[in-house]
Amino acid sequence: QVQLVESGGGLVQAGGSLRLSCAASGRTFSRYAMGWFRQAPGKEREFVAAINWSGGSTYYADSVKGRFTIARDNAKNTVDLQMNSLKPEDTAVYYCAWRYYSGGSLLQGSYDYWGQGTQVTVSS
Repeated sequence: QVQLVESGGGLVQAGGSLRLSCAASGRTFSRYAMGWFRQAPGKEREFVAAINWSGGSTYYADSVKGRFTIARDNAKNTVDLQMNSLKPEDTAVYYCAWRYYSGGSLLQGSYDYWGQGTQVTVSS
């Protein structure tokens, strides 16, 4: 069993920054890939970013590329999402996810465990 706990969400003005963090426990964190997804009100959950087991490969949705950065610290069992130049359309509940593979994936169906989510609200 894997437990994922997100933190760092909140309210920020457009153009601002937030850093989300996801703490994992229950399995050998450093062997497996992690991802961030988000779900805006009335919309389907969508891919945001993913990172492979070592942190050497990262993947981003086109909508966040150049503004968001995913990184992991295997010594601390955490994966962070640094979000810069935030826009109102980034408003959503953000979820971290964990999968039983070393490579990252854009497909939410390929992830095995999910956190409870953290709310990010960007005001215009």
